[in-house]
Amino acid sequence: MTSASATPAGPRRRLTAAVRHEQVVGAAVLAFAESGYAGTTTDDVARRVGVSQPYVIQLFGTKQALFLAAVDRACDRIETAFRDAAAVQPDLASLGRAFQALLGQRELLLVLLHGFAASGDPAIGPVMRRRYGDIYRLVRDLTGADVDQTFTFMATGKLLTVMSAMDVIAPDGRGREPWADELMSSLSRFRAGND
Repeated sequence: MTSASATPAGPRRRLTAAVRHEQVVGAAVLAFAESGYAGTTTDDVARRVGVSQPYVIQLFGTKQALFLAAVDRACDRIETAFRDAAAVQPDLASLGRAFQALLGQRELLLVLLHGFAASGDPAIGPVMRRRYGDIYRLVRDLTGADVDQTFTFMATGKLLTVMSAMDVIAPDGRGREPWADELMSSLSRFRAGND
């Protein structure tokens, strides 16, 4: 017999809970980015990983907790990118280039936007405010930027996040629409490293 079912693939390795946890969070980032907090179910996430929905609940307890784990993943990636950039050159320009590189990971930015939109939820709002405040303080601490400089940096990042969510930023950093191209051109200081 030559069918695939007749030939054992070898013993299946059981994944550790930590590995499964990471897989579920990664799938949650993609699912929540695609459908938002309200439009995503724990079953959607479970299917992406190939586990049961009760297993996802066993790991996270609630959909809220799973969503917040996805938000934490996005914020952690931003903070890591900023710390890495500041280790090379601790200024806003360096952090701006690091953020520009994150634009290629739309799912992370979309999760943040969905988190901001869900901030009216009493469990989600405090976490979103804390994490955004953490990023704000990190930018100031890493660069020594004053409040006005940090405001401009954060506002620019938010604009780029929204434009990324709308998929109007091409991989080369240009706008896909005339208006988006104008905005991207006006943001050249952010991208080129002048602050």
